[in-house]
Amino acid sequence: MKRKVCIVTGSRAEYGLLKPLIDEIAMDGDLTPCVMVTGSHLAPEFGMTYREIEEDGVPIAEKIAILLSSDTPVGIAKSMGLGLMGFAEAYARHNPAVVVGLGDRFELFSAVSAALVARLPVAHIHGGELTEGAIDDALRHAITKMSHLHFTATETYRRRVIQLGEPPDRVFAVGALGLDNILRLPLLSRRELERELDLPLDIPTLLVTFHPVTLEGRGQSVRQIEALFEVLDELPETKVIFTRANADTDGRALNELVDGYVARNPARTRAFASLGRLKYLSLLQYVVAVIGNSSSGIIEAPSFRVGTINIGDRQKGRIRAASVIDCAPTSEGIRAAFATLFSPRFRQGLESVVNPYGDGMAARRITETLKSFRLGNLVKKSFYDINFA
Repeated sequence: MKRKVCIVTGSRAEYGLLKPLIDEIAMDGDLTPCVMVTGSHLAPEFGMTYREIEEDGVPIAEKIAILLSSDTPVGIAKSMGLGLMGFAEAYARHNPAVVVGLGDRFELFSAVSAALVARLPVAHIHGGELTEGAIDDALRHAITKMSHLHFTATETYRRRVIQLGEPPDRVFAVGALGLDNILRLPLLSRRELERELDLPLDIPTLLVTFHPVTLEGRGQSVRQIEALFEVLDELPETKVIFTRANADTDGRALNELVDGYVARNPARTRAFASLGRLKYLSLLQYVVAVIGNSSSGIIEAPSFRVGTINIGDRQKGRIRAASVIDCAPTSEGIRAAFATLFSPRFRQGLESVVNPYGDGMAARRITETLKSFRLGNLVKKSFYDINFA
């Protein structure tokens, strides 16, 4: 019998990263994918992005609705509870051989918690990383401890997962899945992309994704994006394409502000709930920079030799290419970062940027391990102590 691999996706961004892996599993004669969709995929205000999955021809085994009409801390916690119940029932119906999840979001935490209780082995992708400005940081490490196979993006992250007590023979440095997409997708031409965006890319264009900073005080996310707007107003000779924030606390407030900014600047801005993998990566070919606090500016953008202005602490701790400019989440800090971005020295340095996140072959490596690793006693594991002597 084929080994059934349950793949969990709760947001547009992480589905885009998982798609090459889903394809590899579907093509493998010994494995069969079982895709479970949850979170913002099923919410109208976040674009109902499960439709993108269906348009890709990927069968959806389960749709597990967990989002409530609130992004307060209480609302998020209730969503996590709904996810725990929904995934428990879904696993009982499908009985997968292994559950695969990527990243650090609360939706995945619920899915992995349910798998732990169901005694299902879990393979976790992108463990060992740091994002010190978000609750995701703690969630990621907790997911690592509930998982049994680990696929990290770099050797540094592999060592950190082992430092958390995971046996070294279960931890594999495979690279970042986002780079697989760059190699596999036939990207859109400028003309095709302009038609899709309804915006000519005839002047320098910025791609902005700003997510909530969930470990900082309520209202901090709003203040930080307003500081960004202030600086963008000082750059009238640029165009700005926003992708809206995710479903974290304050996400709705940020999206309302983005929509308001676009309404005030209709000639040079656009906002999208989701660009999808193809349009997003195609756009990276033609923008002068990625702005905000999304991991895509750290992981994918360097492969296009595009500058990134990384605002605040949300991504603090991640390994960075030389193309990433970190700045304080204030108008002064963001303004200084733009000065660096447009400086001749920085622009010249982009030509030799090396992406530290791998070679675009992560999906194949993960698939081979999922196929060959013995799962029989995988749910039992011993804590691996490092000898510091």
